[in-house]
Amino acid sequence: MAYKRKDAFYKKAKQEGYRSRAAYKLLDLNRAWRFLRPGNWVIDLGAWPGGWVQVAAKAVGPSGRVLGIDLVKLEPLPLAGVTLVQGDVTDPEQQHALLATLGRPADVVLSDMAPKLSGVREADDARVSALCQTALSCCGPLLRPGGILFLKTFMSAEYQPFVATLRSAFKTVKTSRPEATRKGSAEVYVLASGRKKTV
Repeated sequence: MAYKRKDAFYKKAKQEGYRSRAAYKLLDLNRAWRFLRPGNWVIDLGAWPGGWVQVAAKAVGPSGRVLGIDLVKLEPLPLAGVTLVQGDVTDPEQQHALLATLGRPADVVLSDMAPKLSGVREADDARVSALCQTALSCCGPLLRPGGILFLKTFMSAEYQPFVATLRSAFKTVKTSRPEATRKGSAEVYVLASGRKKTV
């Protein structure tokens, strides 16, 4: 669906210094659910262009850490406790490097990853599903037991099975569509908290 790129949230992001309008989705749901807290250590998967990193860094404060990774190079952010990495988070060597940078598994894993859509629904659904599974599989090595996964997915035939998989891996699963989500978008945001020992 076509949309007006420079909408109110886009303009607000520019005015307030956020790198993307998606920052307001994370701000909105963190106000409601309070899953980013002072002192948390956070890994942001698919972090480009950095809007979620900015929100997370402010939420966790000077005692927290935020590590953002993306296949695309991220422009530096002059924020304390923030590290930005270009790389493939599915690479086991890269995962070891992320853990070495943090020093321990994260308290929260964020994922705003989304595929380039082709317009062919079956193919796009498969790409979305693969990215969601990637985020979940990354929680094994990168998220501490009891930790939180917050991610974006899309309504599709794969949505309910994926939520069921999350419910088997986490104690609590919530879903929402924040105010900044564009009308007509199939985006859904999922908070899975209380990671069980086996993912």
